[in-house]
Amino acid sequence: MALELKVLVGSTRAGRAADLVLPWLVDRSRAHGAFAVEVLDLRDWPLPMFGETHEGAMGGAGGGDSDAVVRRWNSTVASGDAYLFLTPEYNHSIPAVLKNAIDSVSGSFGFRNKAAGFVGYSAGLIGGARAVEHLAHIAIEAELVPLRNATLVAQVHKAFGDDARPRDPRSDGRLTVLLDDLAWWGDALRRARAAGELPPPHARQTELSRGGASGGRSPRSPAP
Repeated sequence: MALELKVLVGSTRAGRAADLVLPWLVDRSRAHGAFAVEVLDLRDWPLPMFGETHEGAMGGAGGGDSDAVVRRWNSTVASGDAYLFLTPEYNHSIPAVLKNAIDSVSGSFGFRNKAAGFVGYSAGLIGGARAVEHLAHIAIEAELVPLRNATLVAQVHKAFGDDARPRDPRSDGRLTVLLDDLAWWGDALRRARAAGELPPPHARQTELSRGGASGGRSPRSPAP
């Protein structure tokens, strides 16, 4: 069964360079054969700036103080098996809109124990490497499993020809490596989740503080 791959577009600016990279990225992801691909363009998700109370955030995808778009965002994200983040580099990091979108997935644990790959781009020579590095740290906190191999597109405004294909013939190979890794880890983690998962860390810590045992694998369960 194909993995549900969500491609998150992390820029919403007018004239964004993401639109140069996205057609190639989606085409190659669909042609790979391991994925059912859905593009989650943050332009289509008017998420409010994260301001949940703790109780609201821990209400998950179906409750709490979240408004409807946040609940729908959580539900959509949670249906994925793996993720590709397409991000530019702003001031050595990712756009605020992308960080906000990740922060908005909290009590639903929608990203938990799933693979994450990264495609970075920039106008300069570094290809968004610093943004990808920062994004990997953010992914760990969201309990994603970030992959080592990323795809970086340097000098993005010159990187693609009129046919929307990359001018550098090595780019296809780099993306293939990333997609292969994402397919392997996505499948392995899907099977592991199906076999049972540890409860979220805060739930285990609460149980320990009450004198209980924290161990044991259990099926996916909603936030407490």
